[in-house]
Amino acid sequence: MNDLSKNAARFYGFADIYDQARPRMPHDPVAIICRYLGHRPELVVDLGCGTGLSTLAWSGSCGRAIGVEPSGDMLAVARQKADDSRSFIQAYAHQTGLPDACADAVICSQSFHWMDPALTLAEVNRILKPGGVFATVDCDWPPVCTWQAEKAYCALFERVRGLEKSDPDLREQYVRWEKSGHLDNIRGSGYFRYCRELVFLSRETGSADRLIALSRSQGSLQNILKRKPALIADALAQFESDIRRLCGGEPFEMDFCYRMRIGVK
Repeated sequence: MNDLSKNAARFYGFADIYDQARPRMPHDPVAIICRYLGHRPELVVDLGCGTGLSTLAWSGSCGRAIGVEPSGDMLAVARQKADDSRSFIQAYAHQTGLPDACADAVICSQSFHWMDPALTLAEVNRILKPGGVFATVDCDWPPVCTWQAEKAYCALFERVRGLEKSDPDLREQYVRWEKSGHLDNIRGSGYFRYCRELVFLSRETGSADRLIALSRSQGSLQNILKRKPALIADALAQFESDIRRLCGGEPFEMDFCYRMRIGVK
């Protein structure tokens, strides 16, 4: 089995940036899951919940929600969102420790690509009730704003990907599965009688500062900043300068494009 502790460690040290900059999971996945279930879920389990943004999206739409997160750093921020209907536990997605057939819905928001798909789907099958729904929810990067700002964002992360791929010290700090394989993995597991992909977008307020913070909320950039910052310093400084010049000081609308892969047990 792959050493998934490396992935949990990848998200250490920037939980505050992550919580403030990342998009809030829109209501669309909640509404679609409830529609597929045919009723209001009693228990929703949010695997790889990070700082609890996706768990928070279920407020008022389920009886209880449990966020599951292996990173203690992220979990500390998530637990600040706990209340009578929402709690958080430290565990890996493939070893939740939750009871059999306890959940009406299980979700992975921006997280399934950090999990061993076979092991995680086996755990999902174990904790999901018959007729329950599993969904992965991911947004595309960068958000839709201006093409010039998007081009600058893409150029920065082309550099980041190149460094992680070429430098063994950086490459060995994580294991990741391609998001494009999510639906095939869900279908191929044999646990679900109906599977499909849905797409939608969600509009939020953006700014130059938020675009810069979004870039710093991504584990790939943080991996380099924590270990070999000199490799990315010039490119990051140029990106931040370009974003401030291109976006100015006023807020603007930006759209996050989402892909949701769903399976009904």
